[in-house]
Parts: sequence; C-alpha cells; structure tokens
Amino acid sequence: MHDIRFIREQPEAFDRALARRGIAPMSKEFRTLDEERRAVQTERQDLQAKRNDASKKIGEAKRTGANADDLMAVVAAMKDRLTALDETDRRLGQKLQDLLASYPNILSDEVPDGRDENDNKEVRRFGTPPAIENPKEHFELGEALGLMDFEAAAKLSGARFTVLKGALARMERALGDFMLDLHTGEFGYTEVSPPLLVKDEIMFGVGQLPKFTDEMFFAGRTKSREALLREALSTADPADIEGMRRGEISLEDFVASVLSKAPTKEDLWLITTAEVPLTNLVNNMIVDREKLPMRVTARTPCFRSEAGASGKDTRGMLRQHQFYKVELVSITAPEQSKDEHERMTSCAETVLKRLELPFRTIVLCAGDTGFSSSKTYDIEVWLPGQKVYREISSCSNCLDFQARRMNARCRAAGDKQSAFVHTLNGSGIAIGRCLIAVMENYQQPDGSIVVPSALRPYMGGLERIG
Repeated sequence: MHDIRFIREQPEAFDRALARRGIAPMSKEFRTLDEERRAVQTERQDLQAKRNDASKKIGEAKRTGANADDLMAVVAAMKDRLTALDETDRRLGQKLQDLLASYPNILSDEVPDGRDENDNKEVRRFGTPPAIENPKEHFELGEALGLMDFEAAAKLSGARFTVLKGALARMERALGDFMLDLHTGEFGYTEVSPPLLVKDEIMFGVGQLPKFTDEMFFAGRTKSREALLREALSTADPADIEGMRRGEISLEDFVASVLSKAPTKEDLWLITTAEVPLTNLVNNMIVDREKLPMRVTARTPCFRSEAGASGKDTRGMLRQHQFYKVELVSITAPEQSKDEHERMTSCAETVLKRLELPFRTIVLCAGDTGFSSSKTYDIEVWLPGQKVYREISSCSNCLDFQARRMNARCRAAGDKQSAFVHTLNGSGIAIGRCLIAVMENYQQPDGSIVVPSALRPYMGGLERIG
C-alpha cells in the first residue's frame, strides 16, 4: 500500500514510478480525493470546537437560570451535521484506502526498464548444463519408472495434479527436509508450521486480495447452527440475556435474535505460498527493532488456480494446482532490507549449489516485477528435457508496501516514534520443480536417475532410482 504523504509531496515522482510499470498518471486522482477528505475533517474539527463552546454556554445558562432553548437547538443541529461528516469521512477514507491498495509497489532504481520477461537481466550463472544425449523430460522419466502417475491424479482431482510413488515420493520429502535443515542449521531461519487456511485480511496483508482473487482457491464454509449460537452468545447484549432469565424474552426469540446477528459464513482461503501466513506473523504489531531481522521458514503445500496459465506447461508437473515449497521470509528494519535481499537470494542459490544443479540468477525488469515487490531476483534452473532455464525461486524485497497493509511496525527501545518494517520473501526453493530438475539433470541412458550426494543421507543411502 502506498503512503498518501509521498503522493501529496512528490506527485511527479509517484507518476514516474507508475509509468515504469506502464500505468497512466494517477497522482491527481489521489490528491483530489485526499483534499476532499481533509476538507471534511477540517470542517468536522471546527464544528466540534463550536459545539463544545456552545455546550459550555448552555451549562452557564442553566446555572444562571437563563433560557438555553436556542443554544440547545443549535447544538442539536451541529450533532446531526457531525454525524453526517463522520459518515462522509469514513466513506472517503475507505475509498482512499482502496485506491492506495490497488496500485503496485514503487520499483527500486536498480530494477532495469523493460516490458516483459524478455527484458530481464542476467546477474550470474552457476554450473554447466550436462551433456546428455537425447534427454527426456521429467514426465517421460517418471512414467517409465512407474513412479509418476498423472492418470490417477486426474481421476482423483482433475488436471494439473500428480501422484508420486515410491522413490520419487521419498525424494520429494527428502528435498524438503534437506532445504529446511540447510536454512535452519546454516542460515539462521526459524522453522514454522503455519495454518494453510487464512482469513481475508491475511491475504490482503501480502497483496493477494483483492487483485488476485482468480488465482486462489476459496475454502469458505457455512457454519453450523451450534457454532453460530456459540459465537453470537459471546457477543450478545447482557440486557437480552438478563431479560431471558427473567422470562421477559422467550428462549426461541432470544436464539432467533442472536442467530440473526451472527455471520453465517467463515471466509477462509487456501494459501498460495507460505509467504502469506509467515509475513502476517507481524500483522498489526510493533516489533522490537533490536530483534530484527526476523527470519522464518516453512515447508507447506501451496494452492493456485493457475487461472492465467491456460495452455502453459500442460504436460508434467511444472505448473500445478497443488505443490510443495520451502519459503523464506524476513522481517527487517528499513535500513536492513537491501542487504537482506542479497543474503536471502544467496541462501536460495546455495540449495542448488549443494545439489550441483546448473542455474542462473536474473533481476526482473519493470514490466515483469510482481505487484508487491520493489525488486525481484529470479533463480532459474537448467532443465535438459526442455533445453531451457526455468524459474525455481523468486526472491523479492517489498520494502514497506506489505507492512502498510498489515500495519506492521518496529520501534527501538526508548523511542517514541515507530517505523513500518520491511518485508522480504523468497522460495527456498520450490520442491516440485527441484524434483524435476534433479530427475532431468541426473538422468542416465537407461532411464534411471542418480541421487545427488547431498540427498543420499535423506534417502536411506539410496544412490540410484531405477
């Protein structure tokens, strides 16, 4: 979410920032709405001061026995106007908040200009793609081994799901264990096991809602009558409860009354990535600055509708509705986030280095950088079956963009002023795509797959899948 003060003070800079993402100037609309709201607030403050003064005069008149009817009528009219101003302020404030939340983050000056993925810039490269004669893609290898079953998955759930069996299922688990041990043991991340279902405001906090509704799975459910009654009773008017006890209100009327006031739906979303719950651990909090950076990691399934991916990667398990990923999240003080971004990217790269998988790291251009990100590095692993580098990790610095949406701040001991934290997230890394990369880079002429040495302790010493 954007800072309205920045737009007030530097409208041209804000419009230039939007232009880098191909968005038309918007500062005039923001400022007009902001000025309208501030005018309402000023009128309210002035009117409240006049009302307070009139109320004092009414008190003085009553003490002296003077007639205060005219003053009381004026105060009553002021009250009505104040109520109307409060509603207008609320409406304009919500409209401004919605507008501030609907535009993407301002890009770092380090982000190269460009329209799409073709304009991304390579930063570095590791390893050399293996020389494999007639390399097969992962689904050819997996199906031939009888360990990757797409037909069974389609019968259970439809397209874009996979059933893994035997050694491949174990390798998927081994990869996650290996990544978590690396990030917690060597890089200081704290492992977290978060919920997979989250509320609307949690999705909003990281920028998923309202913009990306079509890319997520909604898992809301209708509450039972018993749950509704328990929830409603906890907030029921004590006077109504006392009236029921005295027999003034029937039990049936009381139950009907409390049920009518309770929300009937429980709106929950399946997480698209562990970034969602991990980043929101500081939602609506003031964190001690001395405890930053805070680094957390989690291995979770991720759920995505892939609404915008029609026709892409329809074979195999490159683009799935459900997949596993190890996520890295850092919460930092503002001055720490730039260095933390480089560190996080290095942590993700180390996973591929230990597995001896060739990869390259690129910085995304302006047109390819995500909604919440100010700067993003993508790590792309070499896939011999496609003869191309494919994304396996994305590491982003969101600065204070998400923190404003979450109202997440930090404050040093003894300071009165707080500041919005900076948030960073990165894949450390996508387990399914890593499994694909291992299968294709370590494939043998006979269709077997050599297990990377770093994974063998997690595979019971197994050296080859065949």
